[in-house]
This record gives sequence, structure tokens and C-alpha cells, in this order.
Amino acid sequence: MNMAAAVIPWPADADDALPLALWDAAAIARATGGTASGEFEVSGVEIDSRDVLPGDLFVALKGEEMDGHRFTAGALAKGAAAVMVDRPVDGPHILVADTSSALELLAKAARARSGAVIVGVTGSVGKTGVKEALFAALDRASHGAAHRSVKSYNNHVGVPLSLARLPARAKFGVFEMGMNHAGEIAALTRQVRPHIALITTIAPAHIENLGSEQAIADAKAEIFQGLEPGGTAVIPADSVHFPRLRAAAQRVGARVVSFGVAPHADVRLLDAVAAIGGGSLVTAELRDAESGTRRICYTIAEPGEHWVTNSLGVMAAVRAAGGDLGAAGLALAEMHGMAGRGARHELRTADGGTALLIDESYNANPASMRATLAQLGAAPAMRRIAVLGAMRELGVHGPAFHAALAEPLIAAGVDEAILVGGEMADLAAQLGKADGAALGKGLRFTHCDTPAEAHTALAGLGVARGDAILVKGSNSVGLGALVAQLIGEER
Repeated sequence: MNMAAAVIPWPADADDALPLALWDAAAIARATGGTASGEFEVSGVEIDSRDVLPGDLFVALKGEEMDGHRFTAGALAKGAAAVMVDRPVDGPHILVADTSSALELLAKAARARSGAVIVGVTGSVGKTGVKEALFAALDRASHGAAHRSVKSYNNHVGVPLSLARLPARAKFGVFEMGMNHAGEIAALTRQVRPHIALITTIAPAHIENLGSEQAIADAKAEIFQGLEPGGTAVIPADSVHFPRLRAAAQRVGARVVSFGVAPHADVRLLDAVAAIGGGSLVTAELRDAESGTRRICYTIAEPGEHWVTNSLGVMAAVRAAGGDLGAAGLALAEMHGMAGRGARHELRTADGGTALLIDESYNANPASMRATLAQLGAAPAMRRIAVLGAMRELGVHGPAFHAALAEPLIAAGVDEAILVGGEMADLAAQLGKADGAALGKGLRFTHCDTPAEAHTALAGLGVARGDAILVKGSNSVGLGALVAQLIGEER
């Protein structure tokens, strides 16, 4: 019997009509009001010629000290598909009146064409880590159809750049927003237009510019101003500023979801126990007026109590985004620290053993200092060494905040502290006043001016088998160079 094979039509998908390339010349020209030199397609957008990859659109931005137009030829030589310029050049290009404005217009067009669920993240501490965790959770759930801002691209240049990179076919987008002054997040969130806005926590970071924690809370709450109608605000239930954040969200008509330990939290921690490998096994309760209450249990690879709290915010945002909580749990179990933000390295010691290096060299404020010193205290070690850089942008509050680090240093059982930067003089003075009993088993400290001096001081101590070393400070102190020396890499 002859049988003809049936031809089954490929199922239709709304995404089939969307472009495969990130942008083509005509779309870029329409978005920016520019003129294309010809037809081309680009697979990425870049503003740093050193990072250009084949297929990128290189945007020649002009700053106070540097003009990106100087690097257009080099970008094309590295394989850029085209460049965006304000003057004609040899090679494929988009000619615009102003490249900075054109980048913002391209970002606006990317957001306008996107059907993705957009999540905005801000906070005084933990926003980059939470952004990465959210991306990992949503990317796993969508089989690779999530997008996020990379690194700490969270300012007036990084946010439009990250938006311009948003693929038309993305199902989810996660964008970090930062600030130094009031009004900055308001401008960014109106570009991002999130469906979900998450605030990790409020702490005295940038207090020099804002004056008080209440003002910091208000500045972070600006993220709600860009929420799409019917959007969700995810806020920390345990913060003393919870009522202030909730009121700011309610003023724009947002649905409020809280996370934390507090009894009123919508995503509430029930239990957290240490997991094998240094993370935590978390049990949480999720409350919802429509679907009732349920419990979830998952593992976090990242160590520290702050990551337990962060994970609750991640779960709250994933649920609000319609993501898969199971996939989120798997993503959290596989996440490990980023360079400068919790990455852990094994250092070989002279006797053939290993020492632990905790790299927190990218950022520091009073809250994150306490959290990471607690991590150091929890790490099994024969000897604990803390290399602490100054905390910047604290203004008149700086001396008191630096001096107050004596308590968590002592509580963590630190044996040796190397303090880097002039601002650390206040902590050195505080430690110098403490008696032997207060310092527990005898905390010794050295005060240095530079990372190079800190490296010499650490070499003098001799890294030994079983040591646990924490390196943490504001990025401007430059302790990343010390970490690079210790792990034998250039950064």
C-alpha cells in the first residue's frame, strides 16, 4: 500500500515576523533620524572600541576628554559592521546630528518595539548581583530569550546602551539603574519603562550627595515613576524605609509586593540553613491574594545572609514577571560570585596548600562592608585577613562610618587587617583605642595609603595554608589591582 507522507505545517509564531538581526541600516536610520551610507545589519552595539566584536555597531560618543570618532577606523578594522558618527567617514556608517542623542533615540526605539517583560533593579547594595540572578533565572526559563544590562552599565550612558542592545525577540529584559544624585533614576526609569521595579535595600551609599537615608530612599523610589500601567513594585519588607517606599509605589498606582523576614512580607523567609559548599538552603512562603499561599525550597550557591534576602527579592520579581520559580531556584543554585563582587579564588601557598581569596574589590559602603565581613567570619579558616579600602561618597558621615567598622571586624574574628586609604585613619584610630579583651584573639592592623603598599603588607604576613582573605573597598581605591596580582591575572 502506497502512503504519502503528510506535510505538517510549522506552527506559526508571532516572533516569526521579527528581525533576526539586532538592527539593520534602515531601522537605525528611522530610529535616530540619521542617514545610512548603505545597507548593512548589526548584531551588537558598542561604545568602547576596545570591546568591539565583529558585527557590532560602534557609536562614536564624544566626552569632555575623549572623542570616539578617533577610533572609528580601528573599530571597523576589528570587524564592526558600521559606525554611528556625526561626520562622514570611510566605511559603512550612520550619519547623525549628535551621537549621544542618537544612542538614546535608538534605545527608545528598542524599548518601543519590544514585547518583553521588563524588570528594573536599583538599591544601595546588591543591585548588580540581583540583576544577574534575575537574568539567570529568566534566561533559563525562556530558553535563552532573556536580556540584561552587562557589568554595571546603570547610568545615563549605560542604560541607553543596554536598551539599544535589547533584541526584538527577547522575552525578558533586566536593567540595572544607579544614581549619585536625586533625579537621576527618574530619568533612567522613564527610558526603561519597567513592568516590575525592584529595590534591593536602602543604605547610606552616596549619602555625601543626598544628605540622609530618607533622601536616598526617595531617590531610589524614583524607579516607580517609570512603571508601566499596572506595574509591580518589589520592595524590602525589613527596611525601616518600607512605609516610605510603599507610599511612593502606591502614588503611581503600582501593585506592591514585599520580601524579607517581616511577618507582613509577601515573600517571607521561613528558614535558611547552611548548604554544602558555603551557600544556603532556603524555605520561603509566597503569599498571593488570588492564588493563596505556597511554600518553596531552593538552594543558593552564594554565601551570606544578604544573599538569602536577595534571593527572596529575586523570587518575588520572577513570580511577578510570570517566570518559572523552579528554573529560578536552579539558577540561584548555580550562580557564583562575579569579579569584584564576591568571586572566590583558591590561592596556592608555598607549602602546597590553598588559601581562600574573596574578591569584593568593586564597591563598598557601610552595609556591604558589614555583610562581607560576616561572610569572612563564617568562612572556615586558620587565619582571617581583611584588606579593606576606604568607603567613598560618605561626606561628613565618613569618619563615623569608617570607625564603626571596628565592631564587625572584631565580630568576624579577623586576625589581621590591612586598611587602605586616608579615610581609614578613623578605623585605625578606633582599633588603636580598643583593649586586648575587646579585640578578642588579638586583631593586628596596618594602615596603608595605596594598594601597592597593601600588597607589600600582605606579602609581609605571608599567605599560608588555610588563610581566608577578604579584599573589599570602593572601586576608586584600586584594590582590583591587588586582587589581579594575587590571582596572577591582569584586569
